[in-house]
Amino acid sequence: MHGFAELEFDLPGALLQAILERLNEMEAANLTTENAQEVPEEQGVYALYLKPDNSLVYIGKTDSEAGLRNRLTRHAKKIVGRRNIDPNDVAFKAIRLFVFTAMDLETALIQHFGGVGSVAWNNSGFGSNDPGRKRDTSAYKEDHFDTKYPIDLDAEFVVFEPGKYPVADIMQRLKDGLPYTLRFQRPGRTSFHDDFSSTFVTITQPGSTVREVLALCGNSLPEGWHITALPSHIISYKQDRNVYEYGQVIA
Repeated sequence: MHGFAELEFDLPGALLQAILERLNEMEAANLTTENAQEVPEEQGVYALYLKPDNSLVYIGKTDSEAGLRNRLTRHAKKIVGRRNIDPNDVAFKAIRLFVFTAMDLETALIQHFGGVGSVAWNNSGFGSNDPGRKRDTSAYKEDHFDTKYPIDLDAEFVVFEPGKYPVADIMQRLKDGLPYTLRFQRPGRTSFHDDFSSTFVTITQPGSTVREVLALCGNSLPEGWHITALPSHIISYKQDRNVYEYGQVIA
């Protein structure tokens, strides 16, 4: 037939191959907030690697609304707040993609590298945000990211100069500044519990760790308040229950 032809082209396969070739050619950069801020806030794919053998540990995909810069910055902050891992040992490669196909690139890349379970941090809870209250009482499996790399309570992530502070101010500054989630009971979305506003604590020396500051607050609050550190986050509620299977009581 004149004027007609057929062309079958594996666009998803060609794109996947091009991504793999580019990843192989690239040199990884350390996963720091400074380096992440140099990456454009655009759609794309990225990979994280762990030293000393530069093993592939995570593959992710972003869109333009929550792009590469946002995602890599969030990951960099998360790593800083963890035990059993040196932030300098994590590196990334990121590729901006100008055209996306309907294929699930993240899944395709994971499958290429051996499938679920072969890329250690995928499906391990690494990429999640605030886990929500349901996570407070759920099990932490041995291979979960938070089990291997629990939050660090013994560092000074938020600087408090010596002085007298309402617990409300301390809690909000910690919530805004910690590289992991601090969730506390509120009567409304932005208001503080009266106990937080009316209770004051005195920080006597600079360099107080998260554990020390929270213990000071918890021990000063009225009876019934508890502050508990779980592997992934910290919670503070006024409640009868103070026993979480996977938590450690701070105060």
